[in-house]
Amino acid sequence: MFNADRLKTARERRMLTAKGLAERVGVSAVTLSKYENGHPPDEATAKRLAFALSYPIDFFYREAPERIDTDAVSFRSLSRMKAKERRAAEAAGSLGIELYEWIDSRFNLPAADLIDLSKERSRPHVAARLLRQHWGIGDRPIGNVLKLIESKGIRVLSLSEATKHVDAFSFWRGEHPYVFLNQAKTAERSIFDTAHELGHLVLHHHAGSKADKEAETQADRFASAFLMPENDMMDYAHLFTVGQIISAKKRWKVSAMALAYRLNSLGYISEWNYRSLLIELGKRGYRSGEPDGIEREVSTVLAKVLAALWSKGMTKDDIAKDLGIPLGEIEALIFRLSPDQRAVNEPHKPALRVVK
Repeated sequence: MFNADRLKTARERRMLTAKGLAERVGVSAVTLSKYENGHPPDEATAKRLAFALSYPIDFFYREAPERIDTDAVSFRSLSRMKAKERRAAEAAGSLGIELYEWIDSRFNLPAADLIDLSKERSRPHVAARLLRQHWGIGDRPIGNVLKLIESKGIRVLSLSEATKHVDAFSFWRGEHPYVFLNQAKTAERSIFDTAHELGHLVLHHHAGSKADKEAETQADRFASAFLMPENDMMDYAHLFTVGQIISAKKRWKVSAMALAYRLNSLGYISEWNYRSLLIELGKRGYRSGEPDGIEREVSTVLAKVLAALWSKGMTKDDIAKDLGIPLGEIEALIFRLSPDQRAVNEPHKPALRVVK
């Protein structure tokens, strides 16, 4: 039977209003509203809806998608985000859950290894240190943040939203934590987004809605301390010039702005020096970008999944057809990765085994 929730999901992914879709299909807005409220269209209209939305007709005749809890999702730029942008991102979250459930039924994935640090919300730097201790990674810089959190059971997917207002978001679904990252950001800022969302997952798991300024500040401070531990920063307290910061930032794989902020928050540079650094970095293009940036981190788990499936003759197009989801949506969720046989033989975590 035609599924009303799937129609709504597809419409939201295309950022169309009910009226806009109705006009494309040649029905009234009232009629379309009926479709989305459980009154199925006839076969011919269903095909027109699928064509207008560029979704396979099969997508609309499956079980209802997992609609994520809006109040439990953290968005970094919620105040600047349009309603249709948020709904499109949340719909991507629903598709991401479907994709990962499909993967989960075929592979043994790492279990979540996170701790509840909500008692440390007022001390995000302490929470960052406690999580590092729990994971046994000391105070050294992290070589690949995305790979690390995936090895701890966090399910990471990508976004290809054509807006700067949707940069990243996260949520828990049962025992599974999810993080979505917009690939429009620089590699350095995407790494910070990853750590920021990790902060939400451990600080605000049981906090209900996280869409408030205080929670965002807490997650930012967590990310800063997690990526740049104070004990490791002590040897770099002498970084006073723009040139020194640009040279040193690659150690922690952060933006020049983020490193300057951390130095200031630790009291290594004065407020005046910090403001001066920001002005000079802005002049050099570091406010809107990251000249001479690093390589972008992508999902290790998804690369291994694709390689394992490829070795068995299954392509990304096959995955899309099996799920009834457009290939473009799958590509947008998997960092636009291509199968790489080296990923299958890679000895490092996360462990990944095909379910027999």
